[in-house]
Amino acid sequence: MGQIALEGMEFFAFHGYYDEEQKIGNKYGVDLYITTDLHAAGASDRLHETVNYEILYRVVREEMLAPARLLEHLGYRVIDRVMEEFPYIESVQVSVSKFNPPLGGICHRARVTLDRQRSTD
Repeated sequence: MGQIALEGMEFFAFHGYYDEEQKIGNKYGVDLYITTDLHAAGASDRLHETVNYEILYRVVREEMLAPARLLEHLGYRVIDRVMEEFPYIESVQVSVSKFNPPLGGICHRARVTLDRQRSTD
């Protein structure tokens, strides 16, 4: 097993619990970690033997384009899509951050982290 990470992805998007947040938008950050078998790609040096980072990024970008009220919902959607696109991965962890959330004081970011293991049923 091994881990692939896409860290520090940033998007301007229109998420938020309040209608005003969905109108003006904000900057968001996403960190994505997947666990999968990397042995074949390590031995062969072939892209089709691993998870394509461009596809991972595209999945995250597409989910960030669709408005959501909660960071938790965004993270859930990203995990669902990654598990769907890559049925052979073992687990996914995603952190979604909202920069400068409207809390009435100084807060650099609000972040949620979700993870899921593929069931062995």
